[in-house]
Amino acid sequence: MTMRGPRWILVSAGMTAVMTLAACGGSSGAAAPASSGTSPGSTANTIVIKSFMFHPASLTVSPGATVMVHNEDSVTHTLSDKADPKLFSTGDVSPNQTKTIKAPSKAGSYPFICQIHQYMAGTLVVR
Repeated sequence: MTMRGPRWILVSAGMTAVMTLAACGGSSGAAAPASSGTSPGSTANTIVIKSFMFHPASLTVSPGATVMVHNEDSVTHTLSDKADPKLFSTGDVSPNQTKTIKAPSKAGSYPFICQIHQYMAGTLVVR
């Protein structure tokens, strides 16, 4: 099957964008408290919110790592430490927005929730 015309251009542009995003992944080691964007550039330390769930439900990272949180739902969510939201919290993450959090510096297991939809839960494991 061959593709011609506008459909081929869209497929080609989409593939180029995906490959460009994959090549731009990386970390400077410094973490901002929260930032916004349109999509995560790297999936290594990324949690995606989709269908009112966190994907993955459990993420293991190094102490102090930057974790990207991308919302693919059509409503606003948060990702906050369940016991102490001051430890880490994205604040509101609007649809199609990405924010970052900094993982705690102490090793351990940190349950998190969406403060808006508290049945949404996951765990950040730091080791």
